Amino acid sequence: MSASPRDGADPASGPTGAEGAMTVDELSAAAGLTVRTTRYYASLGLIPPPERRGRVAWYGPEHLARLEMIRALQGHGFSLQAIDGYLASLPAGARIEDLAVQRAMLASWTTSGPHDLTRRQLDEHAGRRLSDEDLALIEEIGMLRRTETERGVRYTPAHGFDVTMRLLDLDIPVDGVRGAADAISRHMEALAAELTDVLREDVLVPLRHHRLSRDEAERVEQTLAELRQLTLEAIVTAFQRSANDLIARSLQRR
Repeated sequence: MSASPRDGADPASGPTGAEGAMTVDELSAAAGLTVRTTRYYASLGLIPPPERRGRVAWYGPEHLARLEMIRALQGHGFSLQAIDGYLASLPAGARIEDLAVQRAMLASWTTSGPHDLTRRQLDEHAGRRLSDEDLALIEEIGMLRRTETERGVRYTPAHGFDVTMRLLDLDIPVDGVRGAADAISRHMEALAAELTDVLREDVLVPLRHHRLSRDEAERVEQTLAELRQLTLEAIVTAFQRSANDLIARSLQRR
């Protein structure tokens, strides 16, 4: 039976000096998880043991920070085993503020979509029946992941799947779709790698030499979240400008 204020746990009776003490119900709600999932993660050792006062287990901000880190890693497709290895690699004395900055860096740039779809569910998501040739092409350009499971084949559309479907509906050759996808992937991977290096060397490295307060860590999280949005807008703007420049140069050559 879960420990919650309804079960007689009074937050005022939490661990002495423990700021933000929470029951497992409160911790799960704060992390956006079910109590069952939180307890499962605890059983795997992904979060440290709670402090027990009588029959009630109390959790603190450090447990919430760990759960938020787990969710961030899952957003990148990490298995629980891989997450366990990642968490084990963190410094033993990592503070809540350090975890907050680390989690902000790991935050996905896209929202998670449907996953583990059956073939019928995938067709419903696509809005039409997909042929075997469609599936092969979409998987080839990286917009679909196919997984063999005990329940059969399952499909996970990547972010951009809907755009790919609209592209396939256009009257253009399949080789054109492949070529465009390859060009976008090749240049975006290089750009993402270079921008990540800039962020790491010019933003994060200086922060590591400064012991952040809780308020400073929150501001860093907010800054990184806004920076992601501004970066996406800047990329779109730069592409539009480059495309217009290319058109202007081609006209001048005529």
